[in-house]
Amino acid sequence: MTRASGPPGRATAPHPHPHVTRVSSVPGSTTALSGYTIRSSAEVSDPAATVSSPGYPATGWFPAGPRSTVLAALLANGVYADPFYSTNQQNIPRADFQVPWWYRADFTVADTDERTYLDFSGVMSAADVYVNGKRVATANDVTGAYTRHELDVTSLVRSGTNTVAFRIQPNEPNKNLTMGWIDWLQPPPDRNMGIVRDVLVRRGGPVALRDAHVVTRLDVPSLASADLTVKAQARNDSGEPVTATVSGSVGTTTFEKTVTLAAHETRSVTFFPADVPGLHLTDPQVWWPAGMGGQPLYTLDLTASVGGAPSDSARETFGIRDVRAPLNADGARQYSVNGRRMLIKGGGWSPDEFLRWDQTYVEDRLKYARDLGLNTIRLEGHLEPDEFFERADRYGILTLPGWECCDKWEGNVNGSETGDKWTSADYPVAKASMAAEAARLRDHPSVISFLIGSDFAPDATIEKNYLDALKAADWPTPVVSAASDKSSPQLGSSGMKMTGPYDWIPPNYWYAKREGGATGFNSETGAGPDIPTLDTLRRMMSPAELDTLWKNPGAKQYHRSPSPTFGTLKIYDNALTGRYGAPTGVTDYVRKAQLAQYENVRAQYEAYQRNATDSAKPATGVVYWMFNSGWTSLHWQLTDRYLDQGGAYFGAKKANEPLHVQYSYDDRSVVVVANRHASASGLTVRATLFNPDGTQKYDRTVTGVRVGGDGAHSTALTLPSSVGGLSTTYLLRLTLTDSSGKEVSRNVYWLSTRPDTLDWAGTDWYYTPTTSYADLKGLSSMAQVPVSATASTYSSEGTSTTTVTVRNTGTGKVPSLLTDVHLVDAQGRPVLPVQWSDNQVSLWPGESVTLTATYRTADLHGSAPRLRISGWNTPERTIPAG
Repeated sequence: MTRASGPPGRATAPHPHPHVTRVSSVPGSTTALSGYTIRSSAEVSDPAATVSSPGYPATGWFPAGPRSTVLAALLANGVYADPFYSTNQQNIPRADFQVPWWYRADFTVADTDERTYLDFSGVMSAADVYVNGKRVATANDVTGAYTRHELDVTSLVRSGTNTVAFRIQPNEPNKNLTMGWIDWLQPPPDRNMGIVRDVLVRRGGPVALRDAHVVTRLDVPSLASADLTVKAQARNDSGEPVTATVSGSVGTTTFEKTVTLAAHETRSVTFFPADVPGLHLTDPQVWWPAGMGGQPLYTLDLTASVGGAPSDSARETFGIRDVRAPLNADGARQYSVNGRRMLIKGGGWSPDEFLRWDQTYVEDRLKYARDLGLNTIRLEGHLEPDEFFERADRYGILTLPGWECCDKWEGNVNGSETGDKWTSADYPVAKASMAAEAARLRDHPSVISFLIGSDFAPDATIEKNYLDALKAADWPTPVVSAASDKSSPQLGSSGMKMTGPYDWIPPNYWYAKREGGATGFNSETGAGPDIPTLDTLRRMMSPAELDTLWKNPGAKQYHRSPSPTFGTLKIYDNALTGRYGAPTGVTDYVRKAQLAQYENVRAQYEAYQRNATDSAKPATGVVYWMFNSGWTSLHWQLTDRYLDQGGAYFGAKKANEPLHVQYSYDDRSVVVVANRHASASGLTVRATLFNPDGTQKYDRTVTGVRVGGDGAHSTALTLPSSVGGLSTTYLLRLTLTDSSGKEVSRNVYWLSTRPDTLDWAGTDWYYTPTTSYADLKGLSSMAQVPVSATASTYSSEGTSTTTVTVRNTGTGKVPSLLTDVHLVDAQGRPVLPVQWSDNQVSLWPGESVTLTATYRTADLHGSAPRLRISGWNTPERTIPAG
């Protein structure tokens, strides 16, 4: 059985300890409800007034966290087997989630001297809301995942225990302005119905402070000064005229203003630099993306007082930076931050499939993005909670949020794709969604745009509503009409392209300045499947499914996509066999997949960064589709669900290293790229060609190479079009040493004298066919070579660092290709997450490299660390690392 007997809510449900949240009485306080008990309305016969009253015996209800979909709660309670394994998710009955579900929570207040409000968003898809037996909002009012609601419940709240209850309506992304999964993964059976953001209980006096924010204006390019304008709304919620004092501070600067409000009047309160000299900053602390500078943040504190007593308060954190994104001469969007032009190098973000918020897990993925040298995360819908953006601010990761495609959000403009046409009721919901997200995101320096369309741009009416909402919120960064090459009436061209590919193409594809190749701003693109490590595959697929994975390219793969276009691995598997040879087993299939993914992801980022400073048709942005997956997936991921790292991860990390030497598949040039602000001179580039047996066939060294900073590149040499004695499959080793002789970049390619040939005329929206494959089968002839390793581990304050020196101890000429070091525990299980200084290295006989791995000591679970060393032609062995 994959599920406890009986429908959810019957005898199988526990009798939970009810969630009771103690609410602060301090004016200006906000207290999040600590959780709920939930139950299907099909199992609740009591009237809503009874269910939502204190003292109701929620017998047999399931406990749920403060941000929880229905299915997330049921999974936490063990109702269903692991939906990430095999096809277990198919056994969860969809019918259980096609009726409303009740969410119920109790909270206590010590007194009723202050006013009380419910403040929330994140309801999917809609809800009737009750407090102490009274309905305070209907599902017609509370609808849409992103709309924000504030309900004044002062008259209903009493000292002691109070109850809030939500009757949540089923979610259908094609019919509701919520969240869907498009073709990313098998959609959750409950379609994420539930409450996925905090429900806050706010307390305050007669005057409420709302909409506090700071408008920053940085002097560019000098960065020598910045003007801050502080804004807020003061709202009198009493029935009498009130005089309030609004006071605030930013750093050491303080300011104050008195405002008189009629009964129920709201007034804007603004503090300008002209009136408050301290809001004109000289030498401001400027916020930069990671790798370009620091990430300093400022804090605004505001208080409203009436009669000398505090009535409400607000706090906002913000950063000072300038973002611009004009269209260049080719019509491509070119971003600059603080006057410094930059190539957007990003990945598409996915939350957990069941929208389970795990702060540590989110931080780990953002740290991975920074480790990979990415500067941007794109969020197509699935706009994460506040903490996500707070951490993006802290880590210097830029974000590109926007609405999603292919469902209700684009129902009016997406032609034949899914998504209901809008009714008159949808327009205000969409506008309210935009207003709420604009107000929530505007102060985060990591947010550099909002994309109001994805595959399609909005029509004139929808666009106007969005732009009006953004303007009213003082939205500070460029607004983009679509992620595709579409235009909207007011904004005009998006300056982006969505030309794919989404399925396998060869590495040389990326160098063509056409389709998805390295020109312009490609908002979502990648070579399709990303087969995870064998460790992960064994965690997500049955032995029979693993057999099918390598034996049958035409088989439907449940862990790829629900889309018929991406249902199988046929295109990918044909290329893997055509280029590397037919797999001999699942282990051989996975090791070939890692080579293929390493070379392809590396080429994608390398092509875009090489072309970024071209005078004609430069590359301005590339977003790998995708950075991660929300479940156990076979495609679109640089790192897998469990944060394991394979060829795709280390191919990206190699391409994006700060000072990098790379090979160009189109013209055989060897190029040095500075993925950093500083320039470099006195560099030496060496390029050497080898046959798979290690025989050297070409060697050239160029000295005195110089490269400018900020993404500049310099061509050091061009390899000859033919080299005598070179085998069909061959290896290229590039090394870059600095003026002191230290190696700062090493990059090894496996290439063929028989190139991949593309059928450009046969290009579809998701890939370009390959008519003949590069012959890399010669790699299979490489002799096995021994690799030795010595390691030690140091631990301090919860963090461990393992240092390992890996050496090719072979006596011949053959290199160890793509040698992988995996940190494992005593049972051989990967210790994750982990950040390596480098990995999947290639070493010639006698060569060694020292690598470091940093990780949480607790993730060893008491085990001594071990290192599992393997590679393309290296026998697997495991050594102690303690």
